[in-house]
Amino acid sequence: MSTIRATALMHQYTPSSRPSRPPSLKRRAAAVALPLLLAGSVVLAACGSDGDTTAATARADKTTTTIKPVEKTTTTVAEDGSITVTAVDFDYEGLPDTVPAGTTFKLVNDSEEELHEFVAFRLPDDEQRSADELIELPQAELEALFGGPPATVLLAKPGGPQIEAVGDGTLAKPGRYLVACSIPVGADPDEILESEGPPPTDAGMPHFHKGMYAEVTVE
Repeated sequence: MSTIRATALMHQYTPSSRPSRPPSLKRRAAAVALPLLLAGSVVLAACGSDGDTTAATARADKTTTTIKPVEKTTTTVAEDGSITVTAVDFDYEGLPDTVPAGTTFKLVNDSEEELHEFVAFRLPDDEQRSADELIELPQAELEALFGGPPATVLLAKPGGPQIEAVGDGTLAKPGRYLVACSIPVGADPDEILESEGPPPTDAGMPHFHKGMYAEVTVE
């Protein structure tokens, strides 16, 4: 499945009826989120100037940057059962390992400059690999694994309200989910949200290659 096909799949999804941004902006955000994640390996391999960054160097960079912090942050559950996740550079704070089915997540961006997203893909029931292993897969394997749009996509500019690009942040179906942010490091938030497709191949390293990913089990 090409990134063009991935973009088309995203356009088939109808954003939440609870607008947090003008509908046109939400459609642009939805069109960007999935291609960014699926093209992450391509973006990473293209980092550098005039071919100076070799494939071996790109793999080494990826290996040294996908290190998850060991400390856990406190999860805050609101009266309505929703959980607010704080996006920082480059991690999710307040994201629990396990939640009940039907839990709604809300995204707050505590970064000073970076646009962040909360993209959640439900993994196949027979998938046994960890998030650490999955995030390192080549683009083609990621595409085959997901096979379609994410369960939800939330985005937020620094200090701004969340944008409900796909769904409203609710994970309704039990199973394991891979959560990731694939915005390129240093990307201009407005340019990303106003774009009609994935970033150019010379864009920065995706946030998930800086450790901004997690695994959540819905029970």
